[in-house]
Amino acid sequence: KVLRPWGSFETLSEGKNYKVKSLTVNPGQKLSKQKHEFRSETWTLISGKGIVTLDEEEFILCEGQSIVIPVGSIHRLENNTKTLLELIEVQTGSYFGEDDITRYDDIYGRK
Repeated sequence: KVLRPWGSFETLSEGKNYKVKSLTVNPGQKLSKQKHEFRSETWTLISGKGIVTLDEEEFILCEGQSIVIPVGSIHRLENNTKTLLELIEVQTGSYFGEDDITRYDDIYGRK
């Protein structure tokens, strides 16, 4: 389990072209607005409700719903509720390192 200012994540499975993570976003927190050059992501909400920003659009994602984040898309996930948000993230692509993150806005001051 890896702690982040917004919550935590845990890698559940990984192979040559994929990685599966479980993420927990704490109430009132949000991930940085970011993009990836080498991977796409599919988010499936397990519990809670979140706001997904995908390029210029916003979506409300509820329990049991999924959204695909294509390679190169600017995206963010926010939990503006008072309960935990839990999701499964499936990454597919050629590289999954944490340095494949270009941040555009981060409330925690990360670059």
